[in-house]
Amino acid sequence: MSLFETEAYGVSKATKVPNALMVGLTLIQGAGAKGAVCLDGTLPGYHWHRGHGSGANSWLIQLEGGGWCNNIRTCVYRKKTRRGSSTYMEKEIAFTGILSNKAEENPGFFNWNRVKLRYCDGASFAGDGENKAAQLQFRGQRIWLAAMEELLSKGMHSANQALLSGCSAGGLASILHCDEFRGLFPKTTKVKCLSDAGMFLDVADVSGGRTLRNFFGGVVGLQGVRNNLPQICTDNLDPTSCFFPQNLIGNTNTPLFILNTAYDSWQVQSSLAPPSADPSGYWHDCRLNHEKCTPAQILFLQGFRNEMLMAIKHFSNSKQNGLFINSCFAHCQTERQDTWFSVNSPVMGKKAIALAVGDWYYNRESVKAIDCPYPCDKSCHHLVFR
Repeated sequence: MSLFETEAYGVSKATKVPNALMVGLTLIQGAGAKGAVCLDGTLPGYHWHRGHGSGANSWLIQLEGGGWCNNIRTCVYRKKTRRGSSTYMEKEIAFTGILSNKAEENPGFFNWNRVKLRYCDGASFAGDGENKAAQLQFRGQRIWLAAMEELLSKGMHSANQALLSGCSAGGLASILHCDEFRGLFPKTTKVKCLSDAGMFLDVADVSGGRTLRNFFGGVVGLQGVRNNLPQICTDNLDPTSCFFPQNLIGNTNTPLFILNTAYDSWQVQSSLAPPSADPSGYWHDCRLNHEKCTPAQILFLQGFRNEMLMAIKHFSNSKQNGLFINSCFAHCQTERQDTWFSVNSPVMGKKAIALAVGDWYYNRESVKAIDCPYPCDKSCHHLVFR
């Protein structure tokens, strides 16, 4: 099974973290009537921990990640997992990192209403279609709308502050839906978006092919994503190009923070050097552990970092946007406590990710942090695979 189809990647599983807040799953009861259902037709769901004190009217929506499915086979497999059916979702999950309720773990958002919207459609909450023969429902866009409607009715309509965030496929979704999210609130509400590990680049793999572009083309075509992509993009580019954040961020009007590692380990493994593009296995060891990369391989990966920096160059010129591009081999840094805010969490300019995002959100200062190239950053929490 490829990494595209894995249930989760770089996301802390719902293991019992010591003293972590466990939050129960709520199914959206009205969703079925709207056709807003998971791949297998079950109801979508979310986890919500209420805000209090100064955060009682502030809302953080975290869109769950977990890959995509690009054809009938992978979507049929997926509907038998928690990424395609609420039947298989954990009944409660740990709220850590940006979802934590402890000030010492999550200084900017600990007392907000914090919601994790579960991901069970396989197209970054953006598809709308079905395949009756395979009994598949591609209803990501409807799930997004039904969830927002539900949360607005639960008090989000009176929010004075809101942040839409997400990691991986959820980080892509937070970019896709950012301006829509802004539109749910009055002009007086402060609304911003955060994409964690969602900056998937349209680049060549090690064989010169376009592994991720071909894959995204399948997702967009199969799941009826086209009509839900920003029109300002689809007027000028093909639908698959408009599923890539580099073609979206320049036209996102709402303040957006891009948090990404310059050597995103998911992209190294699934887009740049997947086994399909590396039949000889030359990249096998490097793909799993950056310390085993040859100088030539590191040079190739520095090229990927350069493409990342090129893709965000125009975006970074805007005062309202934020950046934290650290030179680590990792993926998803907001939901893991060790990377979000801890004694030894990754830093740039002595500032941890949680503090950088907080400074940007609360307009305390501009945050445009771009790391020096690998291997200069000693604060990284690199992911190593066996």
